[in-house]
Amino acid sequence: MTDSKRRNSKPTRKSSKPHATSDAIPERGLKIGEAARALGVEPYVLRFWETQFPILKPRHSRSRHRFYQASDIQTLQVIKRLLHSEGFTIAGANKYIRQHGMDALVRGAKPAAQPAPKEKPDSSDGPGPARDHVRQVLEQVRRDLESLHRMLG
Repeated sequence: MTDSKRRNSKPTRKSSKPHATSDAIPERGLKIGEAARALGVEPYVLRFWETQFPILKPRHSRSRHRFYQASDIQTLQVIKRLLHSEGFTIAGANKYIRQHGMDALVRGAKPAAQPAPKEKPDSSDGPGPARDHVRQVLEQVRRDLESLHRMLG
């Protein structure tokens, strides 16, 4: 067999269709790569979320492989929605989950359009010097981070 025939005779990869329903999740659960593909994120994101969200506890095999059950996938979908679609920080998403409960969020409760009043800065006095200073500091931090990103990238 020639080299070109060997290269062309490799088995094709299975398609990585997302698992849309809990029926599609095998009894053992989804491995981290399968769960990541189903959610549209990278596996390292799921590992990181495990460290940041105490509610997320996938089952581990004896060999320490993670297996995500249907309830874990639902939790991950809520976390992804809060972080990626709704714009929550990790701390904000954790607080929101604690306040509203994961069950309500899985059922589809959407975050309020604005944060709770105690979370909002007092806007009654308008844009004052303190707010201007904070904005300037944040803009400088952003410029510094972008500069670091260009140097590393």
